Amino acid sequence: MKVEMICTGEEVLLGQIVDTNAAWVANALMDIGIEMQHRVTVGDRMQDLVDAFRERSQHADVIIVNGGLGPTTDDMSAAAMATAKGEQLVENKEWIARLEAWYQRSGRQMPESNRKQALLPQSAVMVDNPVGTACGFRVKLNNAWLFFTPGVPFELKQMINDQFIPFIQNELGAKTNTKITKLLTIGQGESALQDQLSTLSLPDGIELGYRSSMPHIDVKIFARGDQAINKLAKVTKVVKANLGDVVVATERATLAEEIHHRLFQSGISLALAESCTGGLLASQLVDFPGSSSYLHHGLVTYSNESKVQLLRVKPQTLDDHGAVSIKTVEEMAEGARGLLDSDYALATSGIAGPDGGTDEKPVGTVAIALAVKGGGVHSQMLKFPIKKRGIIRGVSAAVAYDMLRRALLGEAVIVDYPSYYRYPK
Repeated sequence: MKVEMICTGEEVLLGQIVDTNAAWVANALMDIGIEMQHRVTVGDRMQDLVDAFRERSQHADVIIVNGGLGPTTDDMSAAAMATAKGEQLVENKEWIARLEAWYQRSGRQMPESNRKQALLPQSAVMVDNPVGTACGFRVKLNNAWLFFTPGVPFELKQMINDQFIPFIQNELGAKTNTKITKLLTIGQGESALQDQLSTLSLPDGIELGYRSSMPHIDVKIFARGDQAINKLAKVTKVVKANLGDVVVATERATLAEEIHHRLFQSGISLALAESCTGGLLASQLVDFPGSSSYLHHGLVTYSNESKVQLLRVKPQTLDDHGAVSIKTVEEMAEGARGLLDSDYALATSGIAGPDGGTDEKPVGTVAIALAVKGGGVHSQMLKFPIKKRGIIRGVSAAVAYDMLRRALLGEAVIVDYPSYYRYPK
């Protein structure tokens, strides 16, 4: 089955907003074993939309059209679809009644412009949107079903989960049993991961896929059909053994999620002292409800003075070794852990750029330490082959989390990542 997506809107086309809807839809389809084969973005221009619908419907089996279902004049998806089919727009009585009832319940009078949202191409089949005013619909054109969805993310997601996926599974015969295992990796490039796994002999029905979302790369193992599903666990074990230390979690979106699930209601406490990561470690953990059960505190000690006053880093250490050094982050971690006698403490200090690097310590140099209650301090200094500030901070946080994860599992805390250079201690 060939599934494609047409994303609409000037703001998307011009880069004024990031098209997170398309990424979410692609991942949702991957989770049921369907890979999106083509995606195009079209602005709010009638003829461009008509041309896109007519042209892509000759190649695809199903096309998700996202956006353009609102009440304003620049919302043109329904009208463009009617033009592409040579049909009239017809008011959908069911949706008009739904809109009027919705406004009545809220004690408001429905604006006349909202009636536009009930105008559908004559041959359209209404697709329910229980959480918004934009009426979804589907239409057959040439070889494809075009499935129209609203641009509001939570409306789109509900429609894809409740309407679109059952439609393609039940009505278009895409209901082959599938199962996917996701391996989260850090420290190895996407192409290198693929090269490393290319020699594996995979059973029929099992395929590998890759998704980069720095600082992580997902390795997805797809099993299609019952026989392949029965072999998935064995294949997963082989893939993990082949990749080694770069695999840092299974069925997690990020290492922060992995750490949260290991610490949540565990009775284990954590403290953080951040310089170059600037609160990123703490922010990623507090994204999860319940992080207060283990996170004691997070200090952003950006200046040398704060490192001395708050974390008791020795001034002589800073003079002799500098802020970006193993000795400094070790004292930062010990100082953070000791404030509330936490079980663990992580500390980071580095040069995230774009300026501030030297020949000895170029941009991308980061020192990370993990202090363990009763177990001393583990530390390392890495050089990341990256010059983008945000990515350097993100990779630094991921490595820090991985050090903690390994300590929690009783594994070696310091390991080699193929893409990151570790300075000799």
